[in-house]
Parts: sequence; structure tokens; C-alpha cells
Amino acid sequence: MTFLQITSLLIVLAGAFGAINYLILRLPAAIGILIVALLASFALLGVDLVMPQLGIADTTRAVILGIDFSEALLEGMLGLLLFAGALHVKLSDLRAQWVPVALMATLGVGLSTAIVGFGFSWITGMPLLVALTFGALISPTDPVAVLGVLRAANLRKSLETKIAGESLFNDGVGYVVFLVISGLAFASTGHDGYSSDQSALEGAAILFFQEAVGGALLGIVLGWLTFRVMRLIDDCSLEVLITLGLAFGGYELAVALHVSAPIMAVCAGLLIGDIGAKHGMSAQTREYVDAFWKMVDEILNAVLFLLIGLEVFAVAFDASYLLAGVMAIALALVARLAAVAVPVLTLKPFREFSKGVVPIMTWGGLKGGISVALALSLPESEWKPLILSATYIVVVFSIIVQGLTVAPLAKRVGRTPELM
Repeated sequence: MTFLQITSLLIVLAGAFGAINYLILRLPAAIGILIVALLASFALLGVDLVMPQLGIADTTRAVILGIDFSEALLEGMLGLLLFAGALHVKLSDLRAQWVPVALMATLGVGLSTAIVGFGFSWITGMPLLVALTFGALISPTDPVAVLGVLRAANLRKSLETKIAGESLFNDGVGYVVFLVISGLAFASTGHDGYSSDQSALEGAAILFFQEAVGGALLGIVLGWLTFRVMRLIDDCSLEVLITLGLAFGGYELAVALHVSAPIMAVCAGLLIGDIGAKHGMSAQTREYVDAFWKMVDEILNAVLFLLIGLEVFAVAFDASYLLAGVMAIALALVARLAAVAVPVLTLKPFREFSKGVVPIMTWGGLKGGISVALALSLPESEWKPLILSATYIVVVFSIIVQGLTVAPLAKRVGRTPELM
């Protein structure tokens, strides 16, 4: 199938499944589309079991595998999603919460990676570095999914900022940690390997610094240059086009320069969404930009969650994989609890936190498409099917079970007067 045919098919299915959800299930849009896609996938597999001569599963699997989910997300959709999410987080709000956000997105990601890695290695017998790679790819949370669900809970601004900021940055940090650890784990295959005159650890340290710091600097520079250009222009359509060019072009430039494209997208989006909106756009332009990126965000999320539901055809399941996946759910939740609780307990003597911050942020740390994409991007090895299956199980559980219950949890434990 051509690119246009695949894109058309995905848009049609996302619209159809979204309509089914709206008319019948009435669940949050992204979660509903995922559930309908899963039901449709299982229905096709069921028909194939009854009438294998039709070859429905093989045909569908060939179409799904023809869509490079990892490349589509990591090289395209992710930059737009992170840029759109960052546009709606104000720097003034983030500045007030930057210490807990920074600790959760760095120390928290490290703790989560270590807990899942050591635990998964013990459960499966997987080499530790390979298991730590799984820990790194399963640690990032999905900011758009959780914020879309939590909006109905009317959270305090401070808690919403913590969730949004931490999710935006831990996507970028988690991606960098994944690159570093997978480079060590799969160096012999040439996957992100290092030059012969460097030790693996030296190469890993250089890669981490280059990716994280380089991505942030590139995002700030490109965001600032775009802001300066937009100050000279008063044309709504053109300024929307310029922001789109920043998101697309900046992401591809970051990839070409071998710096973190997700971190670049977040930093550029934060700058344009706050300073750019205040000092570089008219009121009408702000409305245009906000409406455009909200629409882009919703369309891409519909397609992303559709793809997650259809990726069941790319996952190899057997009894041992299912058991490992169920145990990985528990590991991921324990790791998420540590990633939230340790920074909160560390800072509690110095600042006050809202009631329910730990349970809400723990249960609300939904996993998403980036974890599936990173698992699919791993080089072929004896452990990849297990990692992919466990990742898929954790992500589906997270989105459906946690996603549908986190808003009631937040309403129950999180409504108190505003605290920092």
C-alpha cells in the first residue's frame, strides 16, 4: 500500500471507531478508539480461527506490519504531540513546580528503569542490560492521555502542572535513557554502538549529554528565533504555518544533529506557548494557533490509539509471555510509585504538596505509544518478542484500566484547597 492509501485507511478507521465509541461506549475518545480497535482486531482473529482458509489474519497482519509504527511515531507523530502538549503548559506555572518536575523526570525515570530492569531480569532470566532496556522504554508516561482523562476531575493547577510537566519531560529523558542502555545492551549488533576508541560507559555518558542538553538547547534556540520572526508578522494563517514548520523542521533537524528530538519539541513548544503567545501573537492569532494545535493533537491521538489497538497483530503471544506481561504490570506500578514517592518524600520537608499527589500521579502515570514504538525499534534478538509482548500488555492495561479509573480516584482523594 502507498503512503496515501495507508494514511487514508487510518483516518477512515479512526473516524469510524471514534463514532462507534461516541454513539455506543461513550468513553474518553482516545481510550474508546483503542478499545474498539482491540475488539475489531480480536474479532478478525476469531474469524480467522473459525475460517482459516480466508487468510484474514495473515492479510491484516501484512497490512499492519507494512505500517512502520516505530518510525511513524518516533520520526513524525511524537514531535507534533509533544509540541502540542507543551504549548498548553505555561512557563510561570512550570517554574513554580520545576523542582518536583525535574526530580520526577530524572531521578524518577532512573529509579523506574532500575526497578523494572532488575525485577524483569529476575522474573525472566533475561540479561540485566536487556532487562534495563525494557525498564527504560516502559518508564515514560503519556502526557496527552492522562491529561485528557484528568480534565474531568477538575484538578488543582499545581497538580495538573506537575503531571503535565513531568510527563512531557520524562518522555524525552526516558527516550535518551533508552538510547544509552540499548546502545550498551545491543552494542554487538551495531545498534547505537560506539566507536572503537571509546569505552561503552564513556560513549553512554557522551550520548546522554549530547542528546539531553543538545535537544534542550536546540529547542530553545529554534523557539526563540521563531518567536522573533512571529513578532514581525500579523497574519494568522502564516503564523500557524510557521509553528507547524517549527515542530516538523525542528524535530527533523534534531534527528539529523543526533540530539533529543522529543526534548527539543518540548522546549520549543513551551517557549512558543508562553513567551511567543504573550509577546509575539495577536489575540486572534492565539485563538487560531490554539485551535489548530488542539485539532492536530486530537487527530494524531485518535490515529495513535487506533494503531496501538491494531498492533496486536504484530505481537507474538504465548502462555509464558502472557505471564511475564502480567508480572510486568505489577513491576511497572511499583516502579511508578517509587518514581513519584521518592521525589515527593525528598522535598516534603521543604515544601507542601497537595493531598493525594502520590496515588494520583502513580495511578495516573499512563503508558502509551512511545513504549510500543521503542520496543518495536529494538534490533531482532531472542528477547525482542518477550519485550514487545510485555510492553503491549502493560500499555493496554495502563490505558484501559488505569485510564478509566484515575479520574474517579482523583476526584476522591485529590480535592483539597490549592497547595504548591
